[in-house]
Amino acid sequence: MDDMIPQRLPTGLGRRGSRLSKLLRASQQYLLAPAMKCLQDVLGLLPVGRAQNTSMGTTSVRELLISAYQESLQIIHGASVHSRQRRSSPSSSTLVFTFSRQAEPETLEISQAAEVFQTTLQVLKNRARQRYKRDVTALELLSWEDVELIAELSRCPPVTHPAICLQSHLNQYRSISGLCNNRQNPLWGAANIPLVRWLPAEYEDGGKEPKGWNRGRLYNGFQLPPTGDPLTGAQGCMPFHRSSPACFISFRSDMQQALQRQQMNAITSFMDASVVYGHTPKMQSFLRDLSGLNGKLAVNNQFSDPKGRPYLPFIATLPSACQQGPQGERVECFSAGDTRVNEGLPLVSLHTLWLREHNRIAEALKHINSHWSPETVYQETRKIIGALHQIITMRDYVPKIIGQEAFDYYIGPYEGYDPTTDPSASNVFATAAFRFGHATISPVLRRLNESFQKHEHFPHLRMLNTFFSPWRVVKEGGIEPILRGTFGTAAAAVSADRLLTDEITERLVIFNVTEHMDLASLNLQRGRDHALPGYNDWRSFCGLRRIKTLDDFKEIVRDNRVAEKIAQIYKHPDNIDVWLGGLVEYMLPGSRTGPLFACLIGKQMKALRDGDRFWWEAEGMFSQQQKAELLKGSLSRIICDNSDIREVPPDSFRFRTYPNGYISCDRLSSITLEAWRQEKSRDLEQCGTPRKIKNGDFILSSTYGKLVALYSCYHGFKLKGAAAIVCEGNRWSDQPPQCTGT
Repeated sequence: MDDMIPQRLPTGLGRRGSRLSKLLRASQQYLLAPAMKCLQDVLGLLPVGRAQNTSMGTTSVRELLISAYQESLQIIHGASVHSRQRRSSPSSSTLVFTFSRQAEPETLEISQAAEVFQTTLQVLKNRARQRYKRDVTALELLSWEDVELIAELSRCPPVTHPAICLQSHLNQYRSISGLCNNRQNPLWGAANIPLVRWLPAEYEDGGKEPKGWNRGRLYNGFQLPPTGDPLTGAQGCMPFHRSSPACFISFRSDMQQALQRQQMNAITSFMDASVVYGHTPKMQSFLRDLSGLNGKLAVNNQFSDPKGRPYLPFIATLPSACQQGPQGERVECFSAGDTRVNEGLPLVSLHTLWLREHNRIAEALKHINSHWSPETVYQETRKIIGALHQIITMRDYVPKIIGQEAFDYYIGPYEGYDPTTDPSASNVFATAAFRFGHATISPVLRRLNESFQKHEHFPHLRMLNTFFSPWRVVKEGGIEPILRGTFGTAAAAVSADRLLTDEITERLVIFNVTEHMDLASLNLQRGRDHALPGYNDWRSFCGLRRIKTLDDFKEIVRDNRVAEKIAQIYKHPDNIDVWLGGLVEYMLPGSRTGPLFACLIGKQMKALRDGDRFWWEAEGMFSQQQKAELLKGSLSRIICDNSDIREVPPDSFRFRTYPNGYISCDRLSSITLEAWRQEKSRDLEQCGTPRKIKNGDFILSSTYGKLVALYSCYHGFKLKGAAAIVCEGNRWSDQPPQCTGT
């Protein structure tokens, strides 16, 4: 926040070209706008009797908004200094989590801008309250022009125009950020946009305060219960940090929503394997082996497993804060497309599998198509890995979570890409429904040997001892004991009277926080932080019967004691938080969720599939032969191809007791990459392979019947020269461009 000070104001004013100056020059429009006239009167900065003075009015309008903006910067700067002072105190119980997700610079910039925007609105409302001795909403005060001006002052990104999607390289492969998946709505599903709302937000003040913020506020005649068991000690509360806010992404749509606090989805919404490749150009570049010119991902240059298989690369900033073993070399935090990779050993193991699978496929494709450029090898491999993520998720995983009947009802068969479907992640999905998995966490990580028995050298671990400990993978047997324990052990049984293990409700460890944390309390408070409507409203949204009586609730929970306890705590069925209500519902047959979460997860999955232009089944994505090969893929096959495990269940998501239901890897079907063989075209034979460039690469594309080489630069470099050269006759139309440093 330190760089966001009033002296930088001229830079902020110029971010959208001349639009701001046009707004300021349009004095007559501002003076005649009822909302602005009201605001001028409310804040007392422009006497109403002088409104006819055009020059004075324009200056005052600008000064009004700049004044509120500058005050917001001072507030945020003061809060930032105070936060740093608290973090420097080792005795503080409100320390920031060392291992919270590290925001990318772009994400951080947008969230800071959104914080300034929201604080500016609050300053305006506070001044209005002082003037009128009552609460005044921003919606009463502001016009769209005012909102746009505040957004620009706050440095929110400008609106993305669909014309940006006309760049030809965005047609063949996904962008790393998800931008332009939908050509008419470039930001749908992209990284760093707000989580979408399927129902309106419910803030206590209508704009940003979570429900329960003001203890005297009643809901249906009762106070909302607190979201945690009080802590002992002077503080009495668990630390909680609000989710990063997001700037709104389109103007003139819903002003009320634009003025409310919205939460940032820092990653892409799509099933695009961004957990492997990252979601920004910078992350993608760091994770690639660009110097190898082979289309592979970067691997750890210090450690590998006994068979020479690679581990994930370390993070860039060393030494890292990950836990260390009792002796030997340091093992730093690993790096992957998702920054949460180090949170648990199963996550580390799965990320390691996907790294190895990418490099295995990339090597095979380069052998089959020696004329492919490194960029083509990388992008084609990424495309295959993305397809495998989609197939494994939708075919093997989701039906087991919501049940086959709900899958057929809410998702159904694929009918092609629908550009009118918004694939963006919904707030209720990310904040409540997909957190059903917290109830399936086991308190113990089991590590098994080749006979799927307790490992003789590496014993089982309490979850407490697995957080941020990648050293255990490197020094204690690799990924194999962990993977065997993951698919060779039944998932934790869930019942309404015991939803989450004590390991995460009583003994959840967050580094640099002195107390043990409670994940259930954090989830409940997160739902209120995100202004999610209550359980009953979401049941109505899904076409399910609202809960009106205790008997209604007992019928849905099917545990009378639990239903009675929740009713006693919340006093009214409309007050029940959606995460808790959805979690205690009885499970549908053949599923791990109740009716509400099955609906919300199903609707989200259908949107992610149907609104994805690059879905693996979409027209033109893969040939019929390639699709048939992709369907042979499975998580079990990936485990076989990238580890020492030689016996697996055919479906890794369905528990089987070893050796019953296990098969040899030799009997498991595998993808034949020959389906991706691509002979040299006649044009390529005549013109020859395009020339390579430093700090960049090319892909070949056929445009209007001509062979085109499309050049691009790696992150941190700028293209100078023609981005595309055409094969004409027997030569290329132009010299390749250069990639210069920026």
